[in-house]
Amino acid sequence: GNVFVIAAILLERNLQSVANYLILSLAVADLLVAALVMPLGAVYEVSKEWTLGPELCDMWTASDVLCCTASILHLVAIALDRFWAVTNVDYIHQRSPQRVGGMIAVIWVVSFLISAAPMMGWKDPEWHERLRNKMCIISQDVGYQIFATITSFYLPLAVILVLYWRVYQAARKRIRRKIGTNAQSALCRGPVTISETTTFTRMSSQPSPEKTSNGSTLNGHPVDGSREDSTSGVAAVASQVVPRHMRRREFESRKERKAAKTLGIITGAFVMCWLPFFILAVLMPLCTVSCHFNPYLIATFLWLGYFNSTLNPIIYTVFSPEFRNAFKRILCGRKRAFQRQSSRFSSVRFTRS
Repeated sequence: GNVFVIAAILLERNLQSVANYLILSLAVADLLVAALVMPLGAVYEVSKEWTLGPELCDMWTASDVLCCTASILHLVAIALDRFWAVTNVDYIHQRSPQRVGGMIAVIWVVSFLISAAPMMGWKDPEWHERLRNKMCIISQDVGYQIFATITSFYLPLAVILVLYWRVYQAARKRIRRKIGTNAQSALCRGPVTISETTTFTRMSSQPSPEKTSNGSTLNGHPVDGSREDSTSGVAAVASQVVPRHMRRREFESRKERKAAKTLGIITGAFVMCWLPFFILAVLMPLCTVSCHFNPYLIATFLWLGYFNSTLNPIIYTVFSPEFRNAFKRILCGRKRAFQRQSSRFSSVRFTRS
């Protein structure tokens, strides 16, 4: 999924926007999780012991913290970008490559500082003892774990929740304001004017009392029929205006629900994947004597967090028609190229035989 996201942004011109730079960098971070962290993690889980030495253990745990923290901080940057886009009408013009590039640079620098701290000496006293027992886990120093979990998860989680709640409120307010404006303009556009005229006609063939007929005009145009007909005509016009307004309101309401659903899925997936692991990450260094943590439970929660890196490209692109169309073009292009290559190969074999 992350490879497709990167390829789509690099190959498709319509996706090469400043806003998608954050999606591209997020896909790179998630791809690094899959390429650098998960393979060694899988070997460690299968063998149940670490036999690759202290240096590689340091590099693996640092890569784990670096890539996962960068992935989480990218979600904060995307939430911040959407918040500014919804609440500031001039932000589209202020969203420059330099500004977004600066955000991406800050994300990677902060992630590197958090991940490199144990390599610089911020380790607990039992780290070397665990390594002699063929265990490789991140530093369990209480101070480092509190610092790392707050900066890598709890603070980003709080920021994401606040920003997406503000985004949802602002989008809802804007949609409702737009509905009111559209309804008012629909009623004010082309005012319906009704005028009644009474005419007296005299039959030429025979003298008869004067007969009265009622005629109506709608917006200055004559309408045949009696007074009841003109009244029904007004009702018909009104019935055309009101349903149009109601359909517009229903469409905007669906749009609002879809936006809320998207934000809910993004936040829910992030919390569901990472919250169990970061709860354990705080409890493990604080409760070393009286608590027993099941290794299988720790591994399950850790891999659930890794799974978020697989979900991110799906969540952030499945709701975008541009990304879906780009994926189709990439897949169809590969299929056509394979078909051309196979047909060329078969024709060469046929001519040789």
